[in-house]
Amino acid sequence: MEWMKDFVKGFDVSTLLEVENLGGRFFDSGPSEDALVILKRYGANWVRLRLWNDPYTSEGDSYGAGVCDYPCLVQLARRAKALGMKWLLDLHYSDFWADPGKQIPPKKWQGMNPNQLEQAVEQYTGEVLEQLAQEGLSPDMVQVGNEVTNGLLWPYGKVPEWDNIARFIMAGVRAVRAFDSKLPVMLHLDNGGRNDLYRTWFDNFVQRGGDFDVMGLSYYPFWHGTMEDLAINMNDMALRYGRPLIIAETSMGFTMEDYGVREGLAAGERKGAATRPELAARVPFPMTPQGQADFTKKLLQVIKGVPKGLGLGLYWWEAAWIPVPGSGWANRGGWEYVHEKGPGGNEWANQALFDFDGHVLPALEVIRDA
Repeated sequence: MEWMKDFVKGFDVSTLLEVENLGGRFFDSGPSEDALVILKRYGANWVRLRLWNDPYTSEGDSYGAGVCDYPCLVQLARRAKALGMKWLLDLHYSDFWADPGKQIPPKKWQGMNPNQLEQAVEQYTGEVLEQLAQEGLSPDMVQVGNEVTNGLLWPYGKVPEWDNIARFIMAGVRAVRAFDSKLPVMLHLDNGGRNDLYRTWFDNFVQRGGDFDVMGLSYYPFWHGTMEDLAINMNDMALRYGRPLIIAETSMGFTMEDYGVREGLAAGERKGAATRPELAARVPFPMTPQGQADFTKKLLQVIKGVPKGLGLGLYWWEAAWIPVPGSGWANRGGWEYVHEKGPGGNEWANQALFDFDGHVLPALEVIRDA
């Protein structure tokens, strides 16, 4: 298959427009440049872009975190394609963050029964793809749902409601197949080191006639086990299902410096994972630029060691989300939508591939040379 020929050196850059608009700049041993141009120089051949259905309050205020609505998606996809990159469309099927801890149906879908939700997923997916085609921006891969470890469109599609989970996901897959039968579909879970979890999830999905092309995994070393755990799981999944695997999300810190100081956050408003010593202690690499580079090298070795050449590559999550005042994980409307406490600023600032001032970090050289 054509899309499998090149090892994926991918980067999620979904917040990039917001960072740029708020004054963020990027450097590679010279004057400031477009972050995508720099990433391309370091081997980038794919970008991953998330899409939220309606990330706005009733008053029209953005939920934040890059906005990630359709106009933002189009701008970033157009820039990536102009540089010769392919792109992965990450459909969350929510108005804001969807992950194992929350899978909230979009506002327009709330109150629907399972039959209606299945129809809504299929219709929405098809409409997005048709709109993108009209823009000349058809994606090169589609991710149906984001970190659907515990299902999607809760409560009807929450584990253990496997029948509904399969129905909802397959509605999205049908829409992709109807749009372009050759367009690859990724399914994405978190916790890449949990082999029992992946066996249970994909066994249930496949037993119900589930259809997919690529298995996507999140691997964050703070939460998702050791590299050995990841290798065991990826190797087993490759042999068990015979599909290519991609690390759809990963990152690691390059510093323990408190990002919140640069964003003017009070101490109680800072929640960044990699600045917490108890989490950093779980990772066998120091939170330094070289430690981040060494982590990246080891991760690439794990991916390339997957049997039958089915380790296809990685996407570094939010590689360019550097700390700038105003760009955080959620605005007030956003944290109210997901029923979580805010604010928190950019919790990922010390896990980007640019330092706090926007300068290239050594891990990019590792990816380039892989």
